[in-house]
Amino acid sequence: MLLTAPRTSLVAADVPTPEPGPGQLRVRVSACGVCRTDLHVADGELPRPKLPLVLGHEVVGRVEALGDGVTRFAVGDRVGIPWLGWTDGTCPACRAGRENLCERARFTGYDLDGGYAEATVADARYVFTLPAGYTDAEAAPLLCAGLIGYRAWAPVREARRLGLYGFGAAAHLVIQLARHAGQEVLAFTRRGDAEGQAFARALGAAWAGASDEPPPAPLDAAILFAPIGALVPAALAATAPGGTVVCAGIHMSDIPAFPYALLWGERTVRSVANLTRRDGEELLALAPRAGVRCEVTPYPLERAGEALADLRGGRLTGAAVVVP
Repeated sequence: MLLTAPRTSLVAADVPTPEPGPGQLRVRVSACGVCRTDLHVADGELPRPKLPLVLGHEVVGRVEALGDGVTRFAVGDRVGIPWLGWTDGTCPACRAGRENLCERARFTGYDLDGGYAEATVADARYVFTLPAGYTDAEAAPLLCAGLIGYRAWAPVREARRLGLYGFGAAAHLVIQLARHAGQEVLAFTRRGDAEGQAFARALGAAWAGASDEPPPAPLDAAILFAPIGALVPAALAATAPGGTVVCAGIHMSDIPAFPYALLWGERTVRSVANLTRRDGEELLALAPRAGVRCEVTPYPLERAGEALADLRGGRLTGAAVVVP
C-alpha cells in the first residue's frame, strides 16, 4: 500500500519485489503493526517523508533472501524490523551511544519503505530476533508501541504512582511492564471512553478516568502518549513535587502557556525520541518475563487505510495490525 502524498489515501500498487543490497535482507511480511506515527506521516504532520512511500515500521516476517555480508540471520528466520532503520555510526550522538539522536538516521516507513506490503528489505544490523510465545500479529506492536513505551517508561520505572495519559497501543503494553515492576498505575483516557477505562482497569490500573480529571492522589510520574500539548500542564498539575512528566510522541500539538507554579518544586518535563537497538534487546528480553500480552485487531492489507481511520477515530482497543 503506497502513500503518494500527505493527506491522501493509501493506494494499492504493484511494485517490483525489492532485492537486498550488501548488508541487507529481504523479509516476507506476515504482520505489520499500525502506529500513530503512521498517521502523523500520512496526515503531513511530519515533514519530508520519502514519496511515494510504503508505510509501516512494526514489521514481522521471515527472512527470504540475504544480501552480501549478512551472517547474523539465515533464510527462514523470524525477525522484526523497527522504526530505526539506519544510522551513520560516526556522528557525536552515535559515538556517545545515543544513536536514536543521529542527525542522519533513516527510519522505516518514513525514509525507507516499510511493512504495509508483502515484502520489504532492511539493514540487517537494525533487525531483531523475536521472542517465542508471541504470534506474528502479537509481536508486531512490540516493535514500536512496545519500544517507545519502554523508552518512555525507563526513566520513571522507579516511580511509585505512575499516570498514563492516552490508553492506546503503547500504554496497554507499558501498564503491564509497570505492574510487573510493582508500580501503581492510573490511566487517563478521552472523556466518555468507558470501554478504554474498563480495558485499563482489566490490565491492572488502580484508577481510570478522563484526562481532564484530577487523579485521586498525586502522581510521582506521568507518561503522555496522547499527542495533545494541553495535557502537559494537566499532567504537571497532577504530579507531586520532584515528579517527572515524559512526552512520548514523535509529534504533539503546541503546549499552551502555563504558570511557573506547575513546574516549580523540581518537577521535570522531558521527551523521548526514537529508539536504540539496546532498547529493543532489553524490551524483547523483558516482555516474555513480565508476561506482556498484546491485544491486537487484525486487518487485511487491502484495508490498511481503514485501520488508520479507526486509529484516528479512537475506535481501537490495544493495537491494529495489518496482515498481508
